Amino acid sequence: MIDLRSDTVTQPGQAMREAMAAAPVGDDVYGEDPSVNRLQEMAAALLGKEAALFVPTGIMANQLSLRVQTQPGDEVIIESRSHVVRYEQGAAAALAGVQLHWVTGQRGLLTPEQVEAAIRPKDPHSIQTKLICLENTHNSGGGSIYPLAVIEQIGKVARAHEIPMHLDGARLFNAVVATGVPAADYARPFKTVSFCLSKGLGAPVGSIIASDRTIIEQARRFRRMYGGGMRQAGILAAAGIYALEHNIGRLKEDHEHAWRLAQVLQKIPTVSLDVRSVETNILIFDVRLQSLGRSASDIVAELKRNGVLINAVGETTFRAVTHLDVTSKDIDEAGRIFTMVLSR
Repeated sequence: MIDLRSDTVTQPGQAMREAMAAAPVGDDVYGEDPSVNRLQEMAAALLGKEAALFVPTGIMANQLSLRVQTQPGDEVIIESRSHVVRYEQGAAAALAGVQLHWVTGQRGLLTPEQVEAAIRPKDPHSIQTKLICLENTHNSGGGSIYPLAVIEQIGKVARAHEIPMHLDGARLFNAVVATGVPAADYARPFKTVSFCLSKGLGAPVGSIIASDRTIIEQARRFRRMYGGGMRQAGILAAAGIYALEHNIGRLKEDHEHAWRLAQVLQKIPTVSLDVRSVETNILIFDVRLQSLGRSASDIVAELKRNGVLINAVGETTFRAVTHLDVTSKDIDEAGRIFTMVLSR
């Protein structure tokens, strides 16, 4: 089965499993796990921040970042199709008590002008804007990459209004590999940055928050409040260390595979896909289902019967994601299956 549902389905390889088995451990709630501490130091250095915190999930990383920079009743500017909006179960309202101000960007990317216009006036009748969130790469935007110049311009707007910024960088290293821009350069305008270890980097679990030491200490407290305090977590952290040491550069292969698959898909008459939009490892495409006489769920089921797993993300829209467990041979076979199923 060729699994293109998400890069979250990756399996740790033998070398990663061996690193996990050999990891020195301690009690991380006491700050005594050497593997966790090493991972956090590595991540902070990569992002050019003072400190970092290892947390179980990307959602927790985002929600802790919101919690430490806002108070209940504050407002957060965010793109309308971002992960925080669509896939985090309303946690921003439930856990941080904040209101999300949705702004719709082009392929998930906001302009400085849009952000400026969304900032609330400082008067007693208006809710106050206290945080700006960006997502890079943007999942629902099809793995779209924020140009660094745009991030810096948005950062200039934020500084002028004395508003901090958070980066949901779940797939930040896909942007790094695709553009050659160092992670620290992407991270510099943001007070907090999160990234995921268990997507394209291939670890079985875990995400990172990076910021200054004061913010990270606050996040550590809230991590425990949210149930994220782990004990001998070095076994998991060792996978993250291995991922940062070995799996960043190879993300280029995933991007190449996505591009190759996109070239096949665009030749299918029922498929609408602009290959120029495929910047990293995510393809989002539309299928003229009416001409096939089938629903999105029918297509998903038929692809599965023929050996490909994929997600429908709308009535006629599908998403395919390449990752380290998808080989070049798999891409060729997936292209053949897509052509067969979507041409009938």
